[in-house]
Amino acid sequence: MSFLRETVIILVSALVLSLIVKTFLVQAFFIPSGSMNDTLIKNDRILVSKLTPGPFDLHRGDVVVFKDPNHWLGDEVEDTPTGPVGTVVRDALSFIGLYPEDAGEHLVKRLIGLPGDHVACEGAGKPVTVNGVAIDEPYLAPGAQPSEFAFDIVVPPNSIWVMGDNRQHSADSRWHQGEPGGGSVPVDNVVGVAFVIVWPADHWDLLRNPGDTFADVPAAS
Repeated sequence: MSFLRETVIILVSALVLSLIVKTFLVQAFFIPSGSMNDTLIKNDRILVSKLTPGPFDLHRGDVVVFKDPNHWLGDEVEDTPTGPVGTVVRDALSFIGLYPEDAGEHLVKRLIGLPGDHVACEGAGKPVTVNGVAIDEPYLAPGAQPSEFAFDIVVPPNSIWVMGDNRQHSADSRWHQGEPGGGSVPVDNVVGVAFVIVWPADHWDLLRNPGDTFADVPAAS
């Protein structure tokens, strides 16, 4: 009985700790599309730090996970395990934070503009500018151009401007300018910042912020 009691205490403690970690610190998500190629590819599993925004600030260049602000996902359906065994495994992994229990409600993009930033592009063949500074974007997918059409916006307060690395295959902020928020995403919708690819094993990598890309961009006026 003593052994059984200690085992139950250990298991319950581990589950509670896992739930705390998932709720406040780290959560797993999967990549449902190719909009972030080649940084992230479809079906990659990533871990997201939920300390940003919060104790830590968002930065231009961060790969952010955010809740769909205005039906950006449309009718996209999440691929999930089928059958009773798959369902049990999925639910168990979701509980401890190793499976994205609500990935169908979230998107993954790169943060390009912070609140108050002036983000623009003159169209095909031209760079994206942030507060008047043209940025060199080394994370873009091979053959992708910064934007195939022109746009010019000032990011509203408490919002961010996001774009996919695979620009010509990303329905990002640019494509939602006629909707509430003008394509910007409320900071309150941001779950956190992706910091590592954990699966598949051959694609494991740390996701580092490309600080040099935005080093010369001044603060919003």
